[in-house]
Amino acid sequence: MTTILFSAPYMTPVIDRFRPLFERYGIDLLVARVKERLNEDDLLEYAGKFDGTVCGDDRYSARVLEACSPRLKVISKWGTGIDSIDQQKARELGIQVRNTPNAFTVPVADTVLGYILSFARQLPWMDRKMKQGIWEKIPSVTLSECTLGVVGVGNIGKAILRRARVFGMKLLGNDIIEIAPDFIWENRIEMTSLSDLLSRADFVSLNCDLNPTSYHLINQKTIEDMKETGILINAARGPIVEEKALVNALESHKIAGAALDVYEKEPIDRDNPLLKFDNILLGTHNANSSPVAWERVHWNTVRNVLDGLGYSIDDLHI
Repeated sequence: MTTILFSAPYMTPVIDRFRPLFERYGIDLLVARVKERLNEDDLLEYAGKFDGTVCGDDRYSARVLEACSPRLKVISKWGTGIDSIDQQKARELGIQVRNTPNAFTVPVADTVLGYILSFARQLPWMDRKMKQGIWEKIPSVTLSECTLGVVGVGNIGKAILRRARVFGMKLLGNDIIEIAPDFIWENRIEMTSLSDLLSRADFVSLNCDLNPTSYHLINQKTIEDMKETGILINAARGPIVEEKALVNALESHKIAGAALDVYEKEPIDRDNPLLKFDNILLGTHNANSSPVAWERVHWNTVRNVLDGLGYSIDDLHI
């Protein structure tokens, strides 16, 4: 019998909705207990037991893929990012890797803008003061007085820049690939080097993929280029930022603050030094939160795994 391993933490709680569909195809479901992701050792326990998988950010390393081969035929990632999968090894073993491009552009862009507004208008800190019984008028700025720098001008980066333009922000962009000239002209974006962007931006939003060129892109050296009043925002992938360097920058007041939805290790440890700072806003890798987006990704992920296993889905209205 064909077996699919379900380990996507956003989808497993609603798996019963989809059981009738898989029963229709005679497919058995193996549902893993997972909070955030399955690591190497977790996945090795399932090696050889499944033909396809619907996963989150599970660590499909070369070691895991070799152990799961030749039975494993398709990895259907819930969402867009596939950096936790050794794609070269998957290709060598003939294992398909599928995802949902542009899955969470809208909610992530909204989240980044929310962080920008929170810092510019000092809303969380004013709320804290009021609840402490302190009536204090905290200085704030308008977005039209600020410069936004976006590192990674892909779908999400573009959506953030479009939103920021409406607020009258000065816009800077940086990417390793050429961006369509019409988008740049229409939105009045200045494409520039990473160093120049960091030195001029009041807000730096990281929206690039995690790959060898972006791993620890923000480190001790690059943070030195930032303004002391600069705010760093990362709603992309945790390892883009070297957390030790960020902690040092916050402790030495090299930058004014940060907003993070992702981390080098998730969930973060309770003794993570990032938790001690008052000038940092922290999320739980939840910038993708959106009922509409999640539903679309649920069904596309199911379609991907069924198609990858060779099932006819022409009459499947999803």
